[in-house]
Amino acid sequence: MIRVLSVAVLAAIGATIAYAQGVGGATAISQRKEAMKAVAAANKSLTTMAKGEAPFDAAKAGAGFKTMEENWTKAKAAFTDDSKTGDTAALPAVWEKKADFMAKFDKAIADAKAAAGASKDEESFKAQLKTVAANCGGCHKDYRQPPKQ
Repeated sequence: MIRVLSVAVLAAIGATIAYAQGVGGATAISQRKEAMKAVAAANKSLTTMAKGEAPFDAAKAGAGFKTMEENWTKAKAAFTDDSKTGDTAALPAVWEKKADFMAKFDKAIADAKAAAGASKDEESFKAQLKTVAANCGGCHKDYRQPPKQ
């Protein structure tokens, strides 16, 4: 009787772990999509300011870069091994070249953090935005499927 009960408990635990791993992957994909949408929104707001379509505001610039830093940090953590497949635009290269991929995130995070404190005037802001925004294309080119037309 104890053996039957032990086997049943172990089977239930195994099924729970397998289910949680599957849900974890979908959750990670969802989390990184949400984080990258926040990065894109912050970038759009900063670009509007850089183009002169909105007045320069050092506090808003700093907040925008801080949003990018925080959300790149969230997105980086959401590239888990159980999120390789599913509703994702991440290419297999993310996991094949994981160290390079993570290093690109680290650079983007560091650049955004530095930019948040260095954007004191419009000229410095524009230079910082150029540096920070360059991270997007550098990563998307190698690690993201092109958007569907």
